[in-house]
Amino acid sequence: MKFLPLLLTAALSAPALAAKKIEADLLLKQAAVVDVTNGKLLLGKAVLTRGTRILAVVDEKQLGNYAAKKTVALPGRYIIPGLWDSHVHFGGGPALIEENRRLLPLYLAHGITTVRDCAGDLTETVLQWRAQINAGSLQGPTIFAAGAKLEGYKPLWKGTIEVGTPAEVSLALDGLQAAQVDFIKITENTLKPDIYLDALREAKARGLRTSTHLPGQITLAQASEAGLGSVEHLTYLLRAATPREAELTAQVAAGQISGRAAAEQSLASFDEATARSAFARMAAAGTAVVPTLSISRITAYLDQDDHSRDDYLKYLGPQLRATYDWRVRRAALDSPEQIAYRHANVERAASLLPLLQQAGVSIIAGTDAGFLNSFDYPGQALHDEIGLYVKYGLTPLQALQSAVLAGPRFLGKLDRYGDLAAGKMADIVVLDANPLQDIGATRRIRAVVAKGEWLDRATLDRMLAELQQWVAEQPPAPAVPN
Repeated sequence: MKFLPLLLTAALSAPALAAKKIEADLLLKQAAVVDVTNGKLLLGKAVLTRGTRILAVVDEKQLGNYAAKKTVALPGRYIIPGLWDSHVHFGGGPALIEENRRLLPLYLAHGITTVRDCAGDLTETVLQWRAQINAGSLQGPTIFAAGAKLEGYKPLWKGTIEVGTPAEVSLALDGLQAAQVDFIKITENTLKPDIYLDALREAKARGLRTSTHLPGQITLAQASEAGLGSVEHLTYLLRAATPREAELTAQVAAGQISGRAAAEQSLASFDEATARSAFARMAAAGTAVVPTLSISRITAYLDQDDHSRDDYLKYLGPQLRATYDWRVRRAALDSPEQIAYRHANVERAASLLPLLQQAGVSIIAGTDAGFLNSFDYPGQALHDEIGLYVKYGLTPLQALQSAVLAGPRFLGKLDRYGDLAAGKMADIVVLDANPLQDIGATRRIRAVVAKGEWLDRATLDRMLAELQQWVAEQPPAPAVPN
């Protein structure tokens, strides 16, 4: 009888011990976890999530310590962090708000759990979506938004803040900071060069990251020294890849030649040694590049493929689809010589990718997908983009890092994104093949976890089917006069 109290104690303790298991919402096991930072496969690991965050990544032999509401066994699969498209656009005016909103689940269906909106003409709407997605009341990728872009007077693009003096720059940045934008977008069509540099310097002084086009009157070094965060579009960097950069820049600034003429002469005088030197300085200054190579190639080769038979068109609302036509019409007017230049320009720009990588420049995957940018399809375009990076000389790991690590690093968000680790956002993509061996594996999506929400293949297919059906039910877009 003297052992009875001990037996009773043990019996009473068993449920208590069981209750001490760590609760999780989702358990993913038996898959290979891809360490994107180091390029390794972690075997025998399990990923657990709770709410919108990753709870733990543990050895499977430790799973007895956890109790998950949902368990998914994934033998033969590969797990990576959610993908980022760091250059997208929502826009086209109020009439296209709903067609733009319908793109949000399209990104998720392609494994893209975060996008960086680089400004359009739906600023307030996009900021509302950002808040709703963060609150869990709207399904879509996390949005990091620039708000309205800075431009000069009488800008080419709608939805911009026109600035022409340092005081106007300060006022514009005040407003953007009040809206809690995530970075500042600056374009160059009508912005005076001195105001462009002033905007870079003031944004840097305020701790704001900048994302810009590169004016023809400014050298890459001048922009980097002023605090430029990222150059949007790889073709701009051809200007720094010629010994004539200073000369051509001065001629554009003096109005002696056009920006197009300077670009053509830059291409003709390309020099690899000059490019390497320029990119080393660029890396030292901390300036990144978002290549948007997919859209550059699409528009360069419209003479060979008009994309009229693309299956993906079924996912685009008719009015958004109609915004593509302007580039098509413009490209159709090019002479044979201009078409040859388009081809040569994009091919030479693409050849810069290994040079940039070797110099240590951060390459951030972004596509320019959205309204206006013809056949650069939201969702699919990112897989095309990183596939091109490998085609032109990067490794699959480097391409993957551009779409997983480089975006959050630019925004200072590596504490929450870019890795599968405790405390990071529960943004996860399950693949059927190993992306470290073949970057095309990122297209083979088995499931997506977006802020902790499990979206299996059937759910993703249903999202795509619902969008296709909605598009099919829309009336044709109004005819646009020639």
